[in-house]
Amino acid sequence: MPLNIDWQQILLHLLNFLILAVGLYFILYKPVKAFMKKREESYAERERKTKDALSDAEKSREQYAEKLASAEDDIAEMKKQAFAETEAARAEKLRDAQSEAESIVAEARKKAEKEHDRMISGVSGDIRDIVTELADKVALSSDVNDAYEQFLASAEKEEKDDGKD
Repeated sequence: MPLNIDWQQILLHLLNFLILAVGLYFILYKPVKAFMKKREESYAERERKTKDALSDAEKSREQYAEKLASAEDDIAEMKKQAFAETEAARAEKLRDAQSEAESIVAEARKKAEKEHDRMISGVSGDIRDIVTELADKVALSSDVNDAYEQFLASAEKEEKDDGKD
């Protein structure tokens, strides 16, 4: 045996190493590999679920953004409608107030005309009485100048009497 090498020992060590490697392969490598594969699959599943949840959240966010935009449009439309209704109500109230004011003015004019007519008829009666009285005085008096003086005096007297009332 050259170099003092025992081939039988080397082969036995190789056989022991081979048995150990095969035993470790079945005892450790396969379970660890299966465990790692299972773990990788669970992480892949989690990632898929996370992506799905993220996409769902993104869709929900977009839907809420659309709803918010439509809600703002609805609010603007409601404000516009409320403003239009308010303007219509205001215009109607203004028309009602105007027509009521016109009717009040017309009624006041009618009353003023009636009062004016009543005053005119009363004054015409007074004028008729004065003219009759003056005509009687003129007829009784012979002198025209005296009649004229009596007329002026009578008119001044009437004017003073009217001023006292």
